[in-house]
Amino acid sequence: MKYASFLPLSALLALGLISILVNFGLIPPGLEILEILRGSLTESFYLVIFLIILLESIVYVGFYFPGQFFAVLLVIGSKPSAADVIYLTIAMVLAATIGSMINYFLGKTTKNRDNAATDTNLRHLLLAMIHINSLAFFMFSQGANNKSFKVVWLAGLLNLPYYLLLIAGTAVLSEQVMAMAENTAMLLTIIGLWLIAALIYDIRKHKQKAVSAAA
Repeated sequence: MKYASFLPLSALLALGLISILVNFGLIPPGLEILEILRGSLTESFYLVIFLIILLESIVYVGFYFPGQFFAVLLVIGSKPSAADVIYLTIAMVLAATIGSMINYFLGKTTKNRDNAATDTNLRHLLLAMIHINSLAFFMFSQGANNKSFKVVWLAGLLNLPYYLLLIAGTAVLSEQVMAMAENTAMLLTIIGLWLIAALIYDIRKHKQKAVSAAA
């Protein structure tokens, strides 16, 4: 993409717009829709978990649905056995991986055709996996910048221990920890910091080009 600040700026605008629409009652809260989804699929617990994670894993859509938080609460509330935790983890990982594929190919539609395919920096991937929304934008950026598709499978493998720890950690540390992670103010802060870093990068890149052109 031409400007690194495009994605964080668009994310900030999308999150702000969704928050305004929900606060003014123009659209129902995403949590309310997830409750309806759970009620309509009471006999398909694994499918509910899969759909909830898939919804949150899609770029921009994820701001509306606090899927990861809701899914973990459902898992803990059901008091799963060790085998259930494994099956639920697999369902969540499959959903997140399919979401990553969708985001990657959405990014592909905006890519610079002149860019040659390159591998992903593992450190950047691990940083993006802090939150499912940040991973969504990361995958979109990977597609836009013509990075190798291997990053999608790598993220899927890393998500296996991630979701196991997420379920166990929330059960031990209480649901308030996950609620804080899904807080709109927290997301706005994270995206704001991302936007500042991207703007600094764009400004430096523009200055370097100006110096090169003048030389």
